Amino acid sequence: MNKEAVFHRMESQWANPIGVDEIIIRLRTAKEELGVDLVYGRKFDFPIVWKNIKMEVAYEDELFYYYEARLRLDDRRLCYVFKINDGEEEYYFSEDGLTETYDFTDAYYNFFHMPYINEADLFPTVAWMKEAVFYQIFVDRFARGNFSKDASYINMAWEAKPNPVSFAGGDLLGIVDKLDYLKDLGISAIYLTPIFRSISNHKYDIIDYFQIDPHFGDEEDFKKLVANLHARGMKLVLDGVFNHMSKENPIFLDVMAKQKESIYYDWFYMNEDKTYETFAKVPSMPKINTSNKKVQKYLIDVGKYWIEKFDIDGWRLDVSDEVSHDFWRAFRKEIKELKKDAVILGENWHDGSSFLMGDQFDSIMNYSFTKASLDYFKGKIDAGAMAFRLNRVLIRNKDQVNRMNLNLLDTHDTLRFLTEVDRSEDKLLAGIALMTVFVGTPCMYYGTEIGLEGGYDPDSRRSFLWDRLGEKEYLIRKIKEIFALKGKECIKEGGIRIKSKDELLIIQRFYQSSELKLVINLGEDRQIDLGGFTILTSNKYEDGSLLKNSFIVLEKNTSKL
Repeated sequence: MNKEAVFHRMESQWANPIGVDEIIIRLRTAKEELGVDLVYGRKFDFPIVWKNIKMEVAYEDELFYYYEARLRLDDRRLCYVFKINDGEEEYYFSEDGLTETYDFTDAYYNFFHMPYINEADLFPTVAWMKEAVFYQIFVDRFARGNFSKDASYINMAWEAKPNPVSFAGGDLLGIVDKLDYLKDLGISAIYLTPIFRSISNHKYDIIDYFQIDPHFGDEEDFKKLVANLHARGMKLVLDGVFNHMSKENPIFLDVMAKQKESIYYDWFYMNEDKTYETFAKVPSMPKINTSNKKVQKYLIDVGKYWIEKFDIDGWRLDVSDEVSHDFWRAFRKEIKELKKDAVILGENWHDGSSFLMGDQFDSIMNYSFTKASLDYFKGKIDAGAMAFRLNRVLIRNKDQVNRMNLNLLDTHDTLRFLTEVDRSEDKLLAGIALMTVFVGTPCMYYGTEIGLEGGYDPDSRRSFLWDRLGEKEYLIRKIKEIFALKGKECIKEGGIRIKSKDELLIIQRFYQSSELKLVINLGEDRQIDLGGFTILTSNKYEDGSLLKNSFIVLEKNTSKL
């Protein structure tokens, strides 16, 4: 047995309470034929009555198996060790590491344990996120609804390709006008790029955090948007830019004018030569010192203001991994006290597990899923490697996080997925099916449903071409069918198994007596056996064959057999 591969960590995604009476335990081993038992008991029983439960392989990648067990508890305090059998030898794994024997009489010195499951430490899932389908809108380019506003700032034709300083005229009332369309598409939540006063078209350089940019409308327009969304059972998440602000913000202007005499001087990272740290290398966006307690109060007040006054449903947090953990802990506590089911989403492009222990974000924009999808659909990796990649994405996080992560194919910060896959609408549909069936919350970038293309920023931010709706009827209908899957209990609540077979990528979701299966074929035509499953939706499935760049979603209910 490969002893070096065995790994477990207490009170983490490897030992994760999901309620006061339920916990998920994970163990990593090498990819070997092993029998793994979880041996557990009540921590303060004397003597401890030890129980055994067989652990199953829940995930795998190129190197490791990841075993998992769920326990129902009758005591909030738990002790446990692992028993591993390789067919020849038996081992125990505890805080002392891997040993050939284990003295259960003295186990209280070295067992793994959950000291006590406190309600305040639990990491609840935001319930509405389990069934949400998100739609990201770059406000200036989606739709214009106010045709009586001052239009002097608009400097591009709606159908033209944008440049970094283009303004097309999209606004909040334009979104209101399209809510029935979005609802019919299957959308239940909208994430808007920033709407606050700014000199740019993207609004990530904020001048006033408490004012809606006049390009987009006013408070009455925003109230109308929120009210109309909520009346349709839809949610709204705003973009919070708390890592940096505009150099034209009055707070920063005061610093530049008065330097060390300014009361805001230590709100930023200022240098002796009057230079300052910025977002990336953008001098117009000075970086905010979020470790400063006065800064923290100011920005938390911003976060609370838009919930208290307008009843928004959460925040997407820009450049969230560059902001101090200390700030995010304080931010979460106050936001959740104000609105328990407000979602907090970080923009972390990489492994965000240090932010996802339950004290900061609920979840992140799942760019690891995005990159895996690009590599798979562009032919850089095969179905087997894709299955391993997706398993690794899931094993990083607690189950609650995985169920709230935003699964993305593209955003305003990336090339359009359709452009990346050589304009293949078949691959696009398969990608949307994957992000919907995969654990988490699908998030579609505006215009995807009409085949909107685009290269890197600013080309990825083209205007929505509304006259294309008719010609893209098939694409839109298929996307509706896919998003309808979010109503299935298998998708909302179920477990997952990811594997490959005969160059097919297979995602299985299961819940109670139901099973749902997604099969994607990017290779040559392949016959598939439905095996008693019924077809929920598909693309390029003909006469029992999955054609090239196809997908099929199947369902079986074993209780009816």
